[in-house]
Amino acid sequence: MNVPSYPAGHALLDGKIVVVTAAAGTGIGSAVARRALEEGAKVVVSDWHERRLAETAAKLAADHPGNVHSLVCDVTDETHVQALIDGAADHFGRIDVLVNNAGLGGTKSIVDMADDEWSRVLDVTLNGTFRCTRAAVRQFIAQGGGGSIVNNASVIGWRAQQGQAHYAAAKAGVMALTRCTAVDVAEHGIRVNAVAPSLAMHPFLAKVTSDELLTELAGREAFGRAAEPWEVANVMVFLAGDYASYLTGEVISVSSQHP
Repeated sequence: MNVPSYPAGHALLDGKIVVVTAAAGTGIGSAVARRALEEGAKVVVSDWHERRLAETAAKLAADHPGNVHSLVCDVTDETHVQALIDGAADHFGRIDVLVNNAGLGGTKSIVDMADDEWSRVLDVTLNGTFRCTRAAVRQFIAQGGGGSIVNNASVIGWRAQQGQAHYAAAKAGVMALTRCTAVDVAEHGIRVNAVAPSLAMHPFLAKVTSDELLTELAGREAFGRAAEPWEVANVMVFLAGDYASYLTGEVISVSSQHP
């Protein structure tokens, strides 16, 4: 099935300050940063890889001058996380949206998996989301309340896939963290939601994943193809914005695979 046309922006995030983690490169993070800019936001992009982050920020800033700021951040380091939130608020005056996109995968049978392989995936994917969420929530409250957090989960948090015990556990944890945090912070007018993509195709994924697996995963989808990163980003932008004002604690599947 053909990919639909790339949609124009409609000012869904007009005037909002959006922070996106793991935004370097060509995947969902950079796509949501670009979509947020096209929807009228000012965006702080972050990533642990300094060179790729600088390249991504430069490309975004060329199309949206004055509306892009970049900060290096390793989500496994609490000092980095706090510096990201503080730096974003200092640069633009506040933050309105956090998109937790940072995650780490890999394929390894539980039989052969070492403790450090398990821990590394959970530290980036689940603990990193927790650290960033906590810092952003504290900033939102200090600003007087309000704000939106959108987490990147995965359909693999619902279903089994061989060699993915660590990643699936981490993404299921992100879903649970989303639901519980939403209840914790509702009194402050803060919303917390997540998307659960399956396969979003971009060059890096194609390089590290076999053609056979990509074909199999695409075949499980109703449209018979992978999502484009911007198609996932569109749902994240919706959840971040005011059209989703009564949605919190939800995990939206950007895939035909869900419970």
